[in-house]
Amino acid sequence: MANEGRELSWDDQIENDGTDYTLLPEGDYDFEVVEFERARHNGSDKLPACNKAIVHIRVKGAAGMSTIKHNLFLHSSTEGLLCAFFTGIGQRKKGEKVTMNWSKVVGSTGRCKVGVRSWKNDKGEDVKINEIKKFYEPAEAAPGTNKGFEAGRF
Repeated sequence: MANEGRELSWDDQIENDGTDYTLLPEGDYDFEVVEFERARHNGSDKLPACNKAIVHIRVKGAAGMSTIKHNLFLHSSTEGLLCAFFTGIGQRKKGEKVTMNWSKVVGSTGRCKVGVRSWKNDKGEDVKINEIKKFYEPAEAAPGTNKGFEAGRF
């Protein structure tokens, strides 16, 4: 389980009312990485214990704005997903060998496919959240726009 937030003391001041979650329709969206956490995956039937990055990805659509938490598992079996993410944020070109530069992740932008995941919670209620389905490779930008991949520039 990710370490989110902090424990409050009995005498702490509080003010955060929370935010309403906007469920965006499935589709392609521009995104920005707004936060990054280092965490640990304890292991499961599909994946052994390993480090994981939790990236908070802000997407904005006509229906509103949503921040999606996306897990990136640091394991050789998920290397393709890591490559897709780092390609999507412009830190690597497809097929290129690169060292993951986590210090440059926050503030990175790109384009992704957003889906909707549905399940029933412990109370039997239907729950829906957005999830990242795919990171797109940056499109070739017109000369002078600085939106495409440029070696040495992130």
